[in-house]
Amino acid sequence: MNNKLGLHAFVWTPGWSHEQCARAIGKTAELGYDIIEAPALDPSVFDVDFTRRELEKANVGITFSLGLDATTDISNGDPEMAKRGERRLLDIVSIARDLKGTHICGIIYSAFQKYAVPPTKDGVARAVEVLQRVAEQAAKSDITLGLEVVNRYESNVLNTAAQAVEMCKRIGAPNVKVHLDCYHMNIEEADVAAAIVETGPLLGYFHTGDSNRGYLGTGSIDFKMIFRALAKANYQGPITFESFSSRVVGQPLEGILGIWRDLWDDGDDLAAHAKIFTQAHLKAAYETEKRGRSGLV
Repeated sequence: MNNKLGLHAFVWTPGWSHEQCARAIGKTAELGYDIIEAPALDPSVFDVDFTRRELEKANVGITFSLGLDATTDISNGDPEMAKRGERRLLDIVSIARDLKGTHICGIIYSAFQKYAVPPTKDGVARAVEVLQRVAEQAAKSDITLGLEVVNRYESNVLNTAAQAVEMCKRIGAPNVKVHLDCYHMNIEEADVAAAIVETGPLLGYFHTGDSNRGYLGTGSIDFKMIFRALAKANYQGPITFESFSSRVVGQPLEGILGIWRDLWDDGDDLAAHAKIFTQAHLKAAYETEKRGRSGLV
């Protein structure tokens, strides 16, 4: 059980000013998390030198997540839009390189939006070509790209783990992996456990979050099943808790995600609970798997 535990910065702050950066990193370290996941929707907000100092002071690692927007959608089919999207992704690769970030994840293959039409073969092919080039640059700094599987209201390209596995194989780069999120899987997968296990060694990043986006265990997701599947798949990568409240995120994310309620008002308590919850479920799952392999259960 070597998984590093991460916390999304949106638990603390919607932005990345000096004050917000210092608070998010400091709070994450204070609770004993290994990683902070920084939102990279707008790469221009990062003061790399300041962020580096805060990470070093806190002894915390960093990963990045984002969704492309309607002007940088590499799956659109428009070559100029694809160039803008590629430039956006390469800018984030540069920031991750300078901050010793390990992963860039999220909706990096399309726009983060609800589409009115299905994707085109040509558009998806263009996205694959762009991600092949971005992956080549990312590999030079040992950065993994994670294709996040999201629900149908946030992308029209990857809604199931099987689709993400297929795209990873098409890209054909060893540092391109599948990023699964149990919140989205709860909506789209017919068999969540099977999807995790069948993703196998291509699983490179995992998000926890309950069906209501609040405290883990307060929604409808079967976390015992989720963690047992991760153990069966022998998943050793990061596990990052993601939760949103309208008290923190604000617009435009509040509108894109449909966060209309204050699902929590104490980020410290929320994040502390998530860490204890995750560690307990991980321990139980890996002990069950270990004993099962040895024939004890």
